[in-house]
Amino acid sequence: MGNIVYTIFGSCKDNIVGSTAIASLLTFQVAQGDWQKSVLFSLLTGVIELVMGLTRLGFIIDFVSGPVNAGFTSAVALIIFTSQIKNILVVQSTGDSFLENWISMLKDIHNYRISDTVLGMSSIVILIVLRFIGNIKIKPPENGDLSREQRMANTIFWFVGVARNALLVFITATIVGYLQLKDYFQLTGYIPSGFPPVEIPAFSLPGSNVTQGFAEDVGEQQTFWMLLKEFGTGLLVIPLISLLETMAVCRTFAKGKPVDTNQELISLGLANIFNTFFRGYRINGGLARGSVNTASGGRTQFVNVYISLIVILAMIFLAEYFYYIPIATLAAIIIAAVLFQLQYQTIKPMWRSNKADLFIGLLAFTACLVAPLSAGVFAAIFINILYILYQSARPEIAVDLVKTSSGKYFLKITPDRCLIFPSMEFVRNKVLKSGKKNSTLPVVFDCTYIYATDFTTAKAIELILQDFKSRNQLLIFFNLRPRLVKVFETIQSKFILCYTMDDIEKSLREKASNGNACNVTEETNL
Repeated sequence: MGNIVYTIFGSCKDNIVGSTAIASLLTFQVAQGDWQKSVLFSLLTGVIELVMGLTRLGFIIDFVSGPVNAGFTSAVALIIFTSQIKNILVVQSTGDSFLENWISMLKDIHNYRISDTVLGMSSIVILIVLRFIGNIKIKPPENGDLSREQRMANTIFWFVGVARNALLVFITATIVGYLQLKDYFQLTGYIPSGFPPVEIPAFSLPGSNVTQGFAEDVGEQQTFWMLLKEFGTGLLVIPLISLLETMAVCRTFAKGKPVDTNQELISLGLANIFNTFFRGYRINGGLARGSVNTASGGRTQFVNVYISLIVILAMIFLAEYFYYIPIATLAAIIIAAVLFQLQYQTIKPMWRSNKADLFIGLLAFTACLVAPLSAGVFAAIFINILYILYQSARPEIAVDLVKTSSGKYFLKITPDRCLIFPSMEFVRNKVLKSGKKNSTLPVVFDCTYIYATDFTTAKAIELILQDFKSRNQLLIFFNLRPRLVKVFETIQSKFILCYTMDDIEKSLREKASNGNACNVTEETNL
């Protein structure tokens, strides 16, 4: 039902909202497999998304860098692979992290089932082969067009690639059902048919013991505040990750057009809120669905309405046949999809461009594997923000000896970014050190690239001016933006401000007439 809402409020024609592997895994971990908790969790995260959109907080995703996103996506791909491999081997898997799950599976590996394992592994191979078949495209000869048979072959290749998951499910379910092989494979089992009841999600739940997604009442009431505490950081991680997935679709197919992040937050929030009144859980955009939609010729958001109708019809008329779908087949579909989400191709470009980015990406990857996923995401984002703060606190500062047209020399100090409180002590030490080392030279502080300052900047500038005054050394501020002059005017010490080289030369002449000639040789050591 959220698709219908997205059709009204969504801004991207290529975005098809629905469940995704990443959001589903996070929801499962937070809600611990309880569908009622999943519905309430989806409602709360939808409200958070709506509030974020209305308060224009979409810029938050700008703090999730490409390396963090690549590391997180790769870790999630391995975690999803791990969560599904147990359904192919049919072994027990417990734990909140990647390592804990693998340790528990290896302990139970002797109980694997050969029939499900063979079916699952062969399904993965078939899906990968069909994926490559879908990419086959017969090209027309030079100075010619494709024949009718060639166009038909291209259509068949494309259809096989796009519909490979549905084809595999249909074939395996038909074989199991027709040959009565339900004793040989783990099957999906009973799925309630019909339209789900329209109801307000439960804000408090009886204590439960969850088995296969269904809860047994054990008598202890869980209040709303208890559930809120149980959801924890997942309430913030899921909206952020869902927005990242959705914006990846929108930006991939935008073709240069701007994308309104806040509008997408609003539409996702409303879609998830509306969905929960029909027992739905987390939905957001998915790159695979967007690719299929674009390749299929989808022109507007109304494609979401067609998808909604198809899902409703399937729930009403086909649900009873889902009983025969082997779980190993479904696991193979998910594994074959997430294998291509491993971002190994980004390692080489990151290594060449900035090794610090590669370090952050590997840190995000490791944190998400070792710790619970939500904690790993927060740790990776926190490390990335620390790196950003470090970069802002350590601007590049160029120190040059400049000769004027009249033959006078001065020391030019140029920071490459804004001067705000994290960087001021570093900049102050650099200016004082350069000034003392070349105490016979006037110093020009080039403010061309300074676009922001604060109160701490003004206090540091005042200390710098006092130090230069104590040595009777000239300090000139060059090309300071007019809107930043107000910040400098809050200091008590007088300062010289110039906007042209003529102004600088005039100040140097005035200083020279007072006994500081500024005439030095070009061999002056900096």
